[in-house]
Amino acid sequence: MMNPQYMNQQYPGGYNPGYGAPPSSQAPQGFGGPPPSGQPGQGPPGQFGSPSAQNSIVNGTNQTPGMTPAMYGVSAGKVQPTGGPWTSGPGSSQPISNTGPPMPLSGPPSSSGGPPISNGPTPGFRATGPQDAGGRMMRPPSAHLPQPAPNTGQLSNQMGGMTLANQQTSHPGTPVNSFISGTHSAAGPTVSSVPPVSGIPTVSAPLSSVPGPVAYSQPRLSAPSGAPPTMANQPGGPLPGGMPPQSGPGGIPPQSGLGGMPPQPGPGGMPPLLVPGGMSPQSGPGGLPPQSSASSMPPHPVPGGMPPHPGPGGMPPHPGPGGMPPHPGGMPPQPGPGGMPPQPGPGGMPPHPGPGSMPPHPGPGGFSQQPGIGGMPPQSSASGMPPPPSPGGMPPQPGGMPPQPGGMPPQPGGMPPQPGMGFQGVQSYHGGQLSGPMVPPQQQPRKLDPDQMPSPIQVIEDDRRNRSGEFIATQRHYLPPLVTTDFTATDRGNTNPRMMRSTLSFVPCSADMLKQSSLTFALSISPFARLEVDESPLPIVDLGQLGPVRCNRCKAYMNPYMQFVDGGRRIQCCFCGCHTDVPPEYFAHLDHTGRRVDTDQRPELCLGAYEFIATTDYCKNNTLPKPPAFIFMIDVSYNAVKSGLVQLLCDHLKDDILANLPREYGMEESEIRVGFVTYAKELQFYNVKGTLAQPQMLVVSDVQDVFVPLLDGFLVKLSESEAVIDTLLAQIPQMFAASRDTEVVLGPVIQAGLDALKAADCAGKLFIFHTSLPIAEAPGKLKNRDDRKLLGTDKEKTLLTPAINFYTKLGQECVAAGCGVDLFIFPNSYIDIATIAEVPRLTGGNIYKYSYFQADLDGHRLLEDLKTNVMRPIAFDAIMRIRTSTEDRELCYRPTYSGAKFQYYLVKEYLLGIRPVDFLGNFYMANTTDVELAILDCDKTVTVEIKHDDKLTEAEGACIQAAILYTSVSGQRRLRILNMSFNCCTQLADLFKNCELDTFVNYAAKTAIRESMNSNPKTVRENLMNRCAQILACYRKNCASPSSAGQLILPECMKLLPLYTNCIVKSHVLQGGTEVATDERSYLIHAVNAMSVKDTQVFFYPRLIPLHEIDLDSECGTLPPAIRCSYERLRDNGVYLIENGLSMLLWLGMNVPQEWIYSLFGVQSVAQIDIDKTELQNLDNPISRHVREVIQKIREERFRYLKLVIVRQRDKLELVFQQYLLEDRNASGGASYVDFLCHIHKEIRALLS
Repeated sequence: MMNPQYMNQQYPGGYNPGYGAPPSSQAPQGFGGPPPSGQPGQGPPGQFGSPSAQNSIVNGTNQTPGMTPAMYGVSAGKVQPTGGPWTSGPGSSQPISNTGPPMPLSGPPSSSGGPPISNGPTPGFRATGPQDAGGRMMRPPSAHLPQPAPNTGQLSNQMGGMTLANQQTSHPGTPVNSFISGTHSAAGPTVSSVPPVSGIPTVSAPLSSVPGPVAYSQPRLSAPSGAPPTMANQPGGPLPGGMPPQSGPGGIPPQSGLGGMPPQPGPGGMPPLLVPGGMSPQSGPGGLPPQSSASSMPPHPVPGGMPPHPGPGGMPPHPGPGGMPPHPGGMPPQPGPGGMPPQPGPGGMPPHPGPGSMPPHPGPGGFSQQPGIGGMPPQSSASGMPPPPSPGGMPPQPGGMPPQPGGMPPQPGGMPPQPGMGFQGVQSYHGGQLSGPMVPPQQQPRKLDPDQMPSPIQVIEDDRRNRSGEFIATQRHYLPPLVTTDFTATDRGNTNPRMMRSTLSFVPCSADMLKQSSLTFALSISPFARLEVDESPLPIVDLGQLGPVRCNRCKAYMNPYMQFVDGGRRIQCCFCGCHTDVPPEYFAHLDHTGRRVDTDQRPELCLGAYEFIATTDYCKNNTLPKPPAFIFMIDVSYNAVKSGLVQLLCDHLKDDILANLPREYGMEESEIRVGFVTYAKELQFYNVKGTLAQPQMLVVSDVQDVFVPLLDGFLVKLSESEAVIDTLLAQIPQMFAASRDTEVVLGPVIQAGLDALKAADCAGKLFIFHTSLPIAEAPGKLKNRDDRKLLGTDKEKTLLTPAINFYTKLGQECVAAGCGVDLFIFPNSYIDIATIAEVPRLTGGNIYKYSYFQADLDGHRLLEDLKTNVMRPIAFDAIMRIRTSTEDRELCYRPTYSGAKFQYYLVKEYLLGIRPVDFLGNFYMANTTDVELAILDCDKTVTVEIKHDDKLTEAEGACIQAAILYTSVSGQRRLRILNMSFNCCTQLADLFKNCELDTFVNYAAKTAIRESMNSNPKTVRENLMNRCAQILACYRKNCASPSSAGQLILPECMKLLPLYTNCIVKSHVLQGGTEVATDERSYLIHAVNAMSVKDTQVFFYPRLIPLHEIDLDSECGTLPPAIRCSYERLRDNGVYLIENGLSMLLWLGMNVPQEWIYSLFGVQSVAQIDIDKTELQNLDNPISRHVREVIQKIREERFRYLKLVIVRQRDKLELVFQQYLLEDRNASGGASYVDFLCHIHKEIRALLS
């Protein structure tokens, strides 16, 4: 017997997890306690603030319109210092990105100009972060709330080998933005480039191949001077063996170079960094870097490579022994901290170099040295080895604080380190895993400003501002608005983009061109997607016994792209070129332009999407189908009864669920019939015929060979048996109240539902409510095979693939009979979703997961999910086929003008060949062409990859048609036709200018998921990153203007590709690891496989909304603008809501105003909030009304009812919240956005070289 009190015994504080909380046999690890002594911990949150920067704008020339490269790099021009220091708000904190020991710096100034900027930290600023309570979670977090990995202080590298550029957090300084226009001479697509990052130096260069340039430059930020560079071996000299010198503390780069000689790149082809602010280089003899001055005294390196110890109260560190650097050659001295005048060295004498002093190592091929970007040093340690850390790996402690054990920096305010922050060392990055020497930071060098990186929020807001409103889908496909933009589509010959989207709006004319670009031509098809209120529903065409008009050869259906020839008596197919005679009853004359006179009256001739009424030729056995049925199959085992599931369903099923059965437009009553089954170790069928006084129960105890004991009275219309159904639902909880069955079956349940639909000769859907692993003796019995140690290894695919093929075969049988399965599971432990999900996957069904279900907490969410599921548009027994321009054209007529008449010449032509080659999603394919789904609802998407068989021509273009044959909710057999035509291009510039990134991300994610079932995680993640680098390298090589190798040039349409690629790599779908339960991983895989483009966009980059910025005077439900997913964007006096389509979390800062706390929760402080609650109280005040309306609006946008999880700052659950902040480095080793961008740029440069 299971203890019914398991709910509150598992989690401290009674926390109830949300969707799919991973079951665990032991307490989760990693939530409490500091790391053990001797293990490196996570660094403290860095300081950050809101820069008050001035822009210096230099106008250039734009010779040729069409392409706008924006290089996020430093271009020529003076950098103007700002008028004020950075400011920090309450609770401002910034996660420290993946860091490493300071890298060597050397190089000439980028340009002459103003003095460098040097601002110290804001006085009195304290970084804040979450509080580590030191306890352990006794129960796994909610589904889609992955629990963090145990803090071992070491991150395993499963994909080692590549060196990741190190990024470190700078002290607050004064950023400067310089926007410079360049010059271009050749046409091409609009491009963007990222701000310079570590190892990505830039120079000022004219852009000669891309017109319309706008160059965004990241300022070089000068950290406070006053500390000498740390030498790795001897004081006073550079590294031996020609190794470049290391940067000084605070990010001050040492200067190198001999007597005005041009500097050379660092080892490994990594260019060194320029002096910030356009300063002239300061160099000592023999390549010895001079030392910057602080407080009038030039500091000296500490022997042994130890970092200097800072003085108390933020005073500069004391210099070590050694000579003081001069300012040679009459060159201007460096300024002191805080803008004070520079202090000269004594006597102008240079320090004596140590043994082995040599100039910086030259780069390969005579490449000139490039300046660094944003003050970030390049990676230049010889042989990829990091500089040695200080003794004990202990960083200097600011403000006189003592070092922490285990090399862990002090945590201000007693707060725990943020995930993935504060580690130093040369990190190798492959597929989201970081490893390497985990050395604590020795300095706080400058950091690339993330605000200068391409921002998804800015892209979304720009598209909303420019493209919201009406979108006209014309006969030649053009780039539609983003999925995040509210628009109204008008069909003018192309399908509404809500139903069909393409990765490319211009199709390359040849396979070689597509291969060269590394892009993919793919379609995302959602045939029954919900339309906006202002959009017209699809018209239904009824041609009677004639049926749909089709091409005789390829069987394509009539569409706007087909041409009528020979006076309207024949049709020329747009797909195969074949001529087909027009049926007499379909004939119409042509006007003077060659168009039929009834074109505007026939939807199939003027619209991109429409429906045909099918004849008996399209039905099984040439018989029209019957109305479909819903069968509700309820688990009545011990777990189901004790959790309140059975009582909840029976109380609400009829009035809240069955009352909302789907019906055809204009019909008052639904034609769908319903039936009921209960089960545990045996099955109970119920006769609910309307003529009965009481329902009858028939028991099937032989589950080895299950059968349906009755036909008449099992499936009934609700209106005919309403009273009997009421009686049945009232009796079921009483009959099974004393149930003690803990073992359940599942295979026989699905088989019984399938047989019932077969016996009724109709399609339908099974709603199965199941609670535990099917371990009872019956077909489909499963064993507990969970072994989380295998996750993240090469053997993880054994856990993510079915254990037996019983459910796979059963799913195929269901598809053949038109029987769909939706599985509602309520596990308290491992349930093997990877195996039982085969039936929903193949039939097109859904899985809903409610871990540790409690009716009082989760009941409302279940009922809302069930209600939405029953009400939404749905098709039954569906088959989809994709037709493309694929076949040869033989002897066909080409119309030409001869005077005022048409003349037709018989010519031999060849078609242009593209064809579908791959299909992704949850469905079944018995052959290579037909996608079969027992049920197809409005939230299901099929992704199709298209490849070339032959060349296309720009004049002809390309056409694609998706035809879906299905049974409607009223039992009518129909054909839904979706058409799309494309322009073709021969230039890569046109191709990159017309890419749709969101659709590409949808395709890339689903491809990676399928690959993960047959390959190891390392290979999957590497393939994603390599593909990203190849796409951007191709654009850089063939479309962008010649520029410095240090500039990362991105096409405008694809500038977020590195960010989204990193999000996929870091997602728990691919990089689950041991911190994500096996069932949770399988659940996410199933969910993502069926997602639309809109769903994947928010899943891989969640929406973070600052609720405290709601305008209380605006209309309720108005969402404030979202912000970027990074911890440094949060304030401790703010309230934030984050959601990804499957989960929703409400984050409360520690210093939220009392007014907000009382208005939302009715308590006086954050500590008094009951975080077990999953709904906000209905309080009558403006704040409560606005916040509840925002939450409700978000829930209405999603097809699942999002459970609200309340997270307080410094609570244990904050580590879960941080997993959704995908621009930061995470606890599993996933790189931050900036670090990943560095890695991708390194790969691009390697490809180009």
